[in-house]
Amino acid sequence: MELFDAADIPVHRGSDVAYKGTINDPRIAQVRILRPQEIPRYVADGLFDLGITGRDWVAETGSDVVSLGKLQYSKNTSQPIRMVLAVPGDSPWESAEDLPQGVKISSEYPSLTKQFFDGLGIEADIALSYGATEAKAPDIVDAVVEITETGRALRAAGLKIIHTILTSYTELVANPDSYADPERRHAMEQIHTLLGGVLEARGKVLVKMNVPSASLDKVIDLLPSMKAPTVNELFGGHGYAVETVVPKIDINVLIPDLRDAGASDIIELPLAKIVH
Repeated sequence: MELFDAADIPVHRGSDVAYKGTINDPRIAQVRILRPQEIPRYVADGLFDLGITGRDWVAETGSDVVSLGKLQYSKNTSQPIRMVLAVPGDSPWESAEDLPQGVKISSEYPSLTKQFFDGLGIEADIALSYGATEAKAPDIVDAVVEITETGRALRAAGLKIIHTILTSYTELVANPDSYADPERRHAMEQIHTLLGGVLEARGKVLVKMNVPSASLDKVIDLLPSMKAPTVNELFGGHGYAVETVVPKIDINVLIPDLRDAGASDIIELPLAKIVH
């Protein structure tokens, strides 16, 4: 919801628990808020033209959808989640191949888990988990297949990761027939441009400054940029105006260094979108 709001296509709902919403945009007729597990199938079946879900659920459901691209955010970080195989920390197993025939596995992803163990030639007894998967080993099952961003919850449960089965980002996915329609495809790509522009701008700021001619090379050498800094001569030939986009995390060191190098009138500005 924050992403759509920042992209200037906010979702309006009657309440925080409403499943229906609207977006005041001529390209979007209706909105539904649904579980990511269900969205790939609904999009594949043509109930919706466009959906946001995880690659893990597209793979688990075997849904035929077109990916417009990754939306690189997750619950805690901008990194992908990983679907991993984890076993008790005191287990002798150090790799997936070490697991015995008939191993008991708990997972919210029974289809992908079965495919994985079939590929290893290991017959696994797979039980569908409805949550708290990491709590089920070793008392109920031998191992778990679970998603993680940092591995913290698995470690807290006394488990160790011995294999990564899949990495998954959130993705913008489309119904293949809808995507084949030029008008709908164009609308989808425009929505993707807005969402991607917001994500690209996150963690970056625009820095503008004035620089005397004698200090220009020294200042430019300090500046990271997406391509190259923009440099314009000031009126009357009194130096240059310089601007560039830099990571916010570097700004506390960069601004004093720029000042030391001769830059003045330094301005830091937030960014809403960056569209390449």
